[in-house]
Amino acid sequence: MTHIKVIIPAYNEADSITHVINDIPNIVDEVIVVSNNSSDDTEMNAKKAGATVLLETRKGYGYACLKGMDYIANQNEKPDIIVFLDGDYSDYPEELTKIVNPIIKDNIDFVIGARVKRLREQGSMTFPQIFGNWLATTLMTLFFRAKFTDLGPFRAIKYNKLLALNMEDKTYGWTVEMQLKALKQKLTYIEIPVNYRNRIGVSKVSGTVKGAIFAGLKILGWIFKYSIKK
Repeated sequence: MTHIKVIIPAYNEADSITHVINDIPNIVDEVIVVSNNSSDDTEMNAKKAGATVLLETRKGYGYACLKGMDYIANQNEKPDIIVFLDGDYSDYPEELTKIVNPIIKDNIDFVIGARVKRLREQGSMTFPQIFGNWLATTLMTLFFRAKFTDLGPFRAIKYNKLLALNMEDKTYGWTVEMQLKALKQKLTYIEIPVNYRNRIGVSKVSGTVKGAIFAGLKILGWIFKYSIKK
């Protein structure tokens, strides 16, 4: 039997987090919501929905993901697969089965849920997000011959492969760091097209000019850092 745990970083997602947790298929052993210093009812709503709730007071997507990983590392029973999923309900959690399927059936190491245009609700991705994804994946193709088309947050990876990546980014660069390190370590990977809708609430990254700029700089920084290391 394959053991799967889900890590959901969440900052003020009280209106959406219950929907996210309720739509996760029951093949998952544990849903871990990491409240990234939320000031609303995110934590209470996540607990009511049956999730394990952790607190990470340091702001940053990467900090929240690392907190979830640290929690799992201290458990006796380790999972086979880790799934990362956002707490804003823009992804369709029920599609988790098709995200993990290539790992379970075909022994793929790493799967990205690709937010392809034909499956995206109008307005669900901002122009900075679309442009940033295009630029990042184009540069990864140019420098590393990668076949990524998206930096989608909905992703699954074998637990032992995730540990080997030695993830370190604390903020906006988490997703691209994972993809770059997967390329460097020659992990097998695949993209699976996923549906994407308008999130509940306002994005903390793409919804602000400051967030979009910082995210863009962090992503480019990781790519150029790894292109120099080649």
